[in-house]
This record gives sequence, C-alpha cells and structure tokens, in this order.
Amino acid sequence: MGNYLFLIALTSIWVMLLYHMFLTLGGYLYSNKLELSGPDPMPADRTTWPSVSIMIPAQNEDIVIRQTLNAMVALDYPKDKLEVIVINDNSSDRTGEIVDEFAAQYPFIIPLHTFPPEGGKGKSHALNRALKISKGELIAVYDADNTPESAAVKNLVSGLINRPEVAAVVGKFRVINAKKNLLTKFINIETISFQWMVQAGRWFWFKISTIPGTNFMIRRKVLDEVGGWDVKALAEDTELSIRVYEAGYIIRFYPLAITWEQEPETWKVWFKQRTRWAMGNQYVIFKYMKQFFKLKRKRILFDIIYYFFTYFLFLGGVALSHFLFIAGLMDWLHVSVPGPFLLIWMLAYVLFIVEIMITLGIERTEMNSKNFLIVMLMYLSYSQLWLILVVRAMYMQVKSIIKKQEVKWDKTQRFQS
Repeated sequence: MGNYLFLIALTSIWVMLLYHMFLTLGGYLYSNKLELSGPDPMPADRTTWPSVSIMIPAQNEDIVIRQTLNAMVALDYPKDKLEVIVINDNSSDRTGEIVDEFAAQYPFIIPLHTFPPEGGKGKSHALNRALKISKGELIAVYDADNTPESAAVKNLVSGLINRPEVAAVVGKFRVINAKKNLLTKFINIETISFQWMVQAGRWFWFKISTIPGTNFMIRRKVLDEVGGWDVKALAEDTELSIRVYEAGYIIRFYPLAITWEQEPETWKVWFKQRTRWAMGNQYVIFKYMKQFFKLKRKRILFDIIYYFFTYFLFLGGVALSHFLFIAGLMDWLHVSVPGPFLLIWMLAYVLFIVEIMITLGIERTEMNSKNFLIVMLMYLSYSQLWLILVVRAMYMQVKSIIKKQEVKWDKTQRFQS
C-alpha cells in the first residue's frame, strides 16, 4: 500500500514541476521575443485613439484611493477619450469624499456612489453597475490600490486594437511594497514568477492567458456578449476568462503595460486574501467541470484541467508525500520501492529554485543573491502554507454552498505607505 501511495505522490509532484519548467522556458522565450519585436504600433494621432472607460471598484479605500487617482490623472492618454468611473461601493470611511474631490477638479473622473440594498454586494456587482453607465468602447479595470505607470493604458490599447481576434489584453503588475518585510518579499517573488511562468508561458506555448483582477482591458462588445461579470464568483476574473474563451476569443498577455499594487504586509491579511482566491478558483473548477463535455473550445478545456490538477491532484500528491514522510519517521508505514529517493527530493527542490530564478532573471533587477536565499527559504515555508490555505478554502467553499451564502465584499486590508 505504501509503495502505491508513494508512486502516486511522486508522479503528481514531478508532473507539475516539469510542466512549470516547460512554462518557464516559454516565459523566457516570450520575453526575448518582446525585446526583439518591441511594442506594438500606436495609433498615428490622438483622433484615432479609442474611447476607454476605466473602472475602479472601491470600498473603504481612503488609505490608498488618493494615490490611485493621482496615477489616473497622470496617465498619458487623451483625456477627451478617457473616463475613470470610481465605484464607491457602500464605504463607511472617507473614500467617497476623496473621489468627489477629484471629480470636482477633473471632469473625466466620474464617481458612482452605491448604497444598500444594491451596494456592498461584491466586486462583480460593482463592476456590472459601472458597466451600465460607462461609454468607452474599451473597458479597463484597476483595483483601488493600483498605481499604473503613465503609459500603462496606452500600452493596453496598443496590445489590443490591431488584433481583432484578441478580446482582452492583460498587463503586468509589480509589488510596490516589496521591500517592506519578509512576507512582501515572498509575494514579490511569487507574483513575478507567476506572470512570467504561468501567464507568459501559457501565452507563448498555447495562446492562453487569464484575466487578473486588475490592469486588464477588454472590448465592450465582448463583455456585453458574455453577460458581464458573474456575481456569484469570488474569482470573477478567472471565471470571466473562461467565458471569453468559450465565446471564441483570445486573451493576450502583454507585460509592457505595468501597474504597481500594494500587497498584504501581515500573515493574517495574506492568509485571508489567498484563501478567498483559492475559494474563487475552486468555484470556477466546480462550475465548469460540470459542463466539461459541453464546452466548445478545446483551448479552455486544457486550462480547466490545469486548475483541477493544481487544486486537487497536485495538492493531494504533496499532502500525501508529507504524510508518508511523517509515517515513515513514526514507523507507521514502510516504502520499499527501490531508488535514490533522497536525491529525487533534492532534485525537485533544485528544480523549484531554478524555475523561480529564471523568472527573476527576466526582470533583471530581481536577480541577486538576497532573492536566491529567499527562494531557498520560500520552498520550505511560504510554499508549504499554500497546502493549509487550500484545504481551508475547500472547507469554506463547501460551507458556503450548504448555507447558500451570498457573495459579499471581502476586501484586502490596506496599509499606509
């Protein structure tokens, strides 16, 4: 019995490691391709720039919203082609006052104040309400803690308008508080590796990318076609991505559009945020696995399988591996499969480090000895906590289904910069 369990655990772990190495290679090749080709051409003059509606959902964001709106004012985009809709969704702090203050100075900033019973029902509800009053032919979304670089919106537009098969374009996000403490350093490395490995790698090999919660742009006609945002989804971005692909379109990863965002600075806030993300992705898995054989687009079937493998099979393999290790130490179970298994475990550790360091090397500024030591520590600490939060998310997901709980705002706590 122990031998079979061991082989199952070993196979699931190594399949995921090798697949991520394949994605890492794709991310590296894509970054080189971008360097050689350069950015997509911009429209020749300001009259040809399309109209853009930027939506910023905000609930109790007075700590960060002023900085975000200053970034909107500084955007290098024709202001007569731009509207910034800030959804002040049932805030109890000074968020609404700050938004009104900016709206009085800048006509392209439009406040949308919502109150119960319609307000406070979550990000998807807020975005759907803003969509109804928006006028742009292209819709962009930024979280309330984001400070996009001045060229970000222009780059999103340029990555989209000349490619009719592309429904949405996804930019890159960086961590603005990366040097705050060890946790933010972990998150900084995680976000960089995710984008160059999972986003860029999948785009390079399979022409697949996933809409994130921020720094993306989508054609209005496509958003109308797929029915806007799913108000039951915690991971509204991942869920929307699947419907966009199912409608026959492509989502492009275009890392030349850059925004900076604040990440959790305490473990409590991080754990709560990542549990919510895991619950959101599990909802997507449950929703679309039931429709698996009815989905028309083979490309997205591959992605659903990937999510299922990550949140169930890989999770089970790692958990099983840990159990077998403890069972062996306690003399509960014996594994008699011949082989250099200590060497295999060490190779998995080395492969993890190599994958992450390659992605950090793409950013160049992040390739240093300090980050190398952090990555070594990351495998043994930060990455292992992922197991706990995913299991917790499964429990909470089942609980919410049984109790038929309505999706509400569960925003991430902000920190004073």
